[in-house]
Amino acid sequence: MSRTGKKGVLLINLGTPDAPTRGAVYRYLKQFLTDWRVIDFPWIPRQLLVRGIIAPFRSGSSAKLYQRLWTQDGSPIKIYGYKVKEKVQVALGQDYVVELGMRYQNPSIVSALNRLLEARVKEIIVFPMFAQYASATTGSVHDEVMRLLRNVQTIPSIRMISSYHDHPMMLNVFVDNARQFDLNSYDHILFSFHGIPESQLRKGDTCGHCLQSPDCCQQLSDRNQLCYSAQCHSTAFKIADKLGLDESRFTVCFQSRLGPTAWVKPYTIDTIRHQREKGAKRLLVFSPAFVADCLETIIEIGYEYQEEFEQMGGENIDLVPSLNDHPGWIDCITDIVKGEGVTYSK
Repeated sequence: MSRTGKKGVLLINLGTPDAPTRGAVYRYLKQFLTDWRVIDFPWIPRQLLVRGIIAPFRSGSSAKLYQRLWTQDGSPIKIYGYKVKEKVQVALGQDYVVELGMRYQNPSIVSALNRLLEARVKEIIVFPMFAQYASATTGSVHDEVMRLLRNVQTIPSIRMISSYHDHPMMLNVFVDNARQFDLNSYDHILFSFHGIPESQLRKGDTCGHCLQSPDCCQQLSDRNQLCYSAQCHSTAFKIADKLGLDESRFTVCFQSRLGPTAWVKPYTIDTIRHQREKGAKRLLVFSPAFVADCLETIIEIGYEYQEEFEQMGGENIDLVPSLNDHPGWIDCITDIVKGEGVTYSK
């Protein structure tokens, strides 16, 4: 069967439950947390932990959080996903076919991939919607796409986007969104990224560089250029530089820790507590690991951290909006798709 000459773009985000109900959240957590790249235990202990403990016991409380998050149109991450898909399609034009998939739940990657194969595209550009590379996110997306292609007889050219943590168009959206706030009115600014276990950082280290010094992630080099924490710091420092922020004015930190094991530090809640002990009343938080506002930004930061901060005697934690469907984000995706899929250092 001949190809059409068109290129396919497969936008993939993490995912969301299909509904804010205990059953839907259970299915989401089970699929999400049994991914070996997310919880990298051996198969049997991982299955027992997730199916026997985490998913059954967390699904009820998590469903209540999703009910607070849910809008009339559904989950924000899915709403913004479809908006971005449509706008990227318009921006790229008729020579491209753009589809949206979620790593966990729906719309599934397999359904999106099948539509691209049915469209007989000559190339598929896999675009994970994670600016910083981590095995548990981008690595899992790449892994799943390759698994699904295993039984396809005629595979078109595949291009995998890895990371774009320093792409200027992406950075400029956060800068633009921050302009709506009076930065000088805040006692401190946090760049809060999703955390990952320290063990996963070490597994990705091939140079013996990882966590060997307190500041090993604060400078990108040939030795740590694929390190998640180093890419997070790079993103934060570049946004701060564009905003003219002195290093004493902000902290890079990590949220959403799960379980008792050590995750990348400092933890966001500890940073909030430390700033309050220093007398901070007002904090501003960026969340550049999330391309769309979601449970971790709207609920975890906007509600849970706000409540804890108030209990400490603080006043306000304000959240800088994420990329969502900002025109600059659409331009960024379009630029990367039309380029070579490399990390941008500009």
